[in-house]
Amino acid sequence: MQVILTHEQADFDAIAALLAAHILNERALPVLPRRINRNVRAFLNLYGAELPFIEARDLPPEDIDIVTLVDTQSLITLKGMKEDTLVHVIDHHQAREDLPSDWTLIIERVGATTTLLIEDIQDHNGPLNNLQATLLLLGIYEDTGSLTYSSTTPRDLRAAAFLLEQGASLSLADEYLNPPLSEQQRELYNRLLQNSESLHIHGQHIIIARADARDINEEISSVAHKLRDLLDPDALFLMVNTIEGIRIVARSATERINVAKTVALFGGRGHEKAAAALIRTGDKAAQSTADLEEVYNRLVEVLPSIVQPAITVGKIMSRNPRVLKPETSAQEAARWMQRYGYEGYPVVKDGRVVGLLTRRAVDRALAHKLNLPAISLMDAGEFFVTPDTPLPHLQQLMADTGWGQIPVVDPETRQIIGIVTRTDLLKQIGREDTIQTERKNFADRLEKALPPARLALIKTIAEEALHHHLPIYVVGGFVRDLILERPSIDFDLVVEGDAIALARALEKKYGGKVTSHSRFGTAKWQIGSIRSELIEKIKGDGGLKAEDLPDSLDLISARTEFYNYPTALPTVERGSIKLDLHRRDFTINTLALRLDGRHYATLYDFWGGMNDIKKKLVRVLHSLSFVDDPTRMLRAVRFEQRFNFRIESRTLQLMNEAHDLLKQVSGDRLRHELDLILAEENPVSALNRLEELNLLSAIHPDLHWDSSASKALLRVLKEPLDPAWQLPEVLGNQSIRNALAYMVWLIPFPPESSRAICERLKLSHHLQNAILSGNLLMAELPDLVGQSPSRVVARLEEAPLPALYAIICLCPGKEICELLNRYATEWRKVQPMTDGYTLHAMGIEPGPVYRRILWALRAAWLDGKITTREQENALLNQLVFTQTIQ
Repeated sequence: MQVILTHEQADFDAIAALLAAHILNERALPVLPRRINRNVRAFLNLYGAELPFIEARDLPPEDIDIVTLVDTQSLITLKGMKEDTLVHVIDHHQAREDLPSDWTLIIERVGATTTLLIEDIQDHNGPLNNLQATLLLLGIYEDTGSLTYSSTTPRDLRAAAFLLEQGASLSLADEYLNPPLSEQQRELYNRLLQNSESLHIHGQHIIIARADARDINEEISSVAHKLRDLLDPDALFLMVNTIEGIRIVARSATERINVAKTVALFGGRGHEKAAAALIRTGDKAAQSTADLEEVYNRLVEVLPSIVQPAITVGKIMSRNPRVLKPETSAQEAARWMQRYGYEGYPVVKDGRVVGLLTRRAVDRALAHKLNLPAISLMDAGEFFVTPDTPLPHLQQLMADTGWGQIPVVDPETRQIIGIVTRTDLLKQIGREDTIQTERKNFADRLEKALPPARLALIKTIAEEALHHHLPIYVVGGFVRDLILERPSIDFDLVVEGDAIALARALEKKYGGKVTSHSRFGTAKWQIGSIRSELIEKIKGDGGLKAEDLPDSLDLISARTEFYNYPTALPTVERGSIKLDLHRRDFTINTLALRLDGRHYATLYDFWGGMNDIKKKLVRVLHSLSFVDDPTRMLRAVRFEQRFNFRIESRTLQLMNEAHDLLKQVSGDRLRHELDLILAEENPVSALNRLEELNLLSAIHPDLHWDSSASKALLRVLKEPLDPAWQLPEVLGNQSIRNALAYMVWLIPFPPESSRAICERLKLSHHLQNAILSGNLLMAELPDLVGQSPSRVVARLEEAPLPALYAIICLCPGKEICELLNRYATEWRKVQPMTDGYTLHAMGIEPGPVYRRILWALRAAWLDGKITTREQENALLNQLVFTQTIQ
């Protein structure tokens, strides 16, 4: 086992270095020290669940082979360390003289240890996610005073720039840093603190502090930073009397308060988050207090026109949450968590929140075979928010409590009406596009992507949905591909409500036929027979073509789903569009375009899909997704290779953990996913990746992909098939191209392996026969070279023709290829002129003799022993005579 350690009383550089070292070596476990600085602990309380750190007590009981020490040269003792445990140090402090001689060291004088590790990440690793980049930036910023300390080097700046490119949040980093104050600054800090007051404008918390500082000659911006850390407002305005005049220093933590615009009214300048102004008062010292009051009054007067409403909990929460009773058992809670995918549930007694039960607590209890009630396992506390709670307050509550799920209550009745999770909050970091008032609109792109007739059909359906007060969305892959500018014309529509009722309304108004499935809330509106009439009825710009309309259109009620056991098919319940999107496989497939009314073509992105599309990441939605449906692992590879994306590191980890569950998936479902991979533009890259991730061997131990078959696979899937071979269009239940693809993949395998794989994948009898025939034939082909045509034909006729075509694509050798080609295009077509009717007319009784005579005639033709009708007749008479004598 390998571990990564750092010093006690760890600061951000220490914890960031732990993370960076783990990114460079994912096999090494990053172990948190027992004591962590308060601001770092607050960060980990809020975001730690998304990071790979573990506590020392959770280490597996294994020997420790290698220890990597970061940001320290002091080794703490852990259970599992041995005398021969290797120690490797990465640090930026002065090297100690008493270090053991067998330790390996990387000690370089840069501003932060994290910088050293970032340089390696740039050279050897892929992109980072926002949270990783932000924590790493905090490590550099804290030890360099936000790049202002004299110990800062150009390397630190380059590392910070790289992290910003990776999406690090400066506002989040700024929130957790604590610069020291001078003695005079502390005095001003105390005066301002004593004369501060809070205002609440449009849901934003604003603090204005006033003080006289004509006896102080220090910069004020650090004081503003410290006060903001302490008071945590959405915006802070300091108004300070100085010997130069009244100085205004303003800081904002939100896009909703533009402090530059505010101080501009007082002759100041700056940017949206930080600005300042100086109002000179001359020598009127006696009037300075009055002047300060006047400036204050003016500021209070203008703020309502500048402050925009805050993002509140109500805009990101999930409504109608499930809650647990105090007596709910651990086993029952575990079933709920597996069914609905949430990591924690509020525990409610008599309508009041009394605690939070987390998956971690439930898993630990069940691991110890303790089926305790929720009240014995929960984190006790009466914590909640209301729909109008601003997100910074939610963030602080999560940091203070460590709760990842906070109940939302009605401010009047105090009844729980929703829940907001850490994931909901994380989606907001640097992402304003998820706020309803600022959602992106894709009307232009949608209207360019669809033929006019299909676009008019969508608008017609949306208009009917609006009439019935039903929100309607086009979802999933269609929206993803639209954003990637790879639009398709096929789409499904999701209705937030009764999709069947909407389909019936469309049927009544426009015709066609509706078939429905009430259990799943789905309806199919079949319009193939009424295309022309429908074109006349729907609104459009003219020139609509009936042939551009689909045969049918699926309308689906928004729903949620759960899995009763791993690999099971889902059980479905009605739900909201947010929950409907949450049941999907990957974030990039959770996007929706709303179509009804004023919402037309507005993007809904609840689960971070747009952000992952921009970062080219395939990210699974929740930690049990692959347990629920292991085929999603194959899908992850398919999407990764199709779009040239990268499977996100946590998703790869979850895939590795769920790897063996593929053994429990039915062959039909696995074959379906492999069929989809073979249909991709570049199936070879996907198969290479499946092999790299050991997913094929998880399906069956003998199943592998040999890249040497790549050329043959692309030939049978992408290139024109040789028309001279006259291959059938299908083989069993597969298209001929897919059947050939399985053949070129599996024919080179040993026969016993091919047979087992064919059975595992439930390949059709015809395809299995072709593959197994090809297996046997491959070993015999060299012996057929130089044999007579009749001998070759006799052997090759035992194998299906597509199997021979697959073998020739595998390029077994020039002579063999020539032999196969001659058989397929010439020899197999050679037949004698004599047939069974001729033999019967000659008085020969039907039976096996027919086959012997006809084959003898055919062999003579193949081998050139006869070349004319007369010669065939002579040979026929000889054969009949011989048969008669026998």
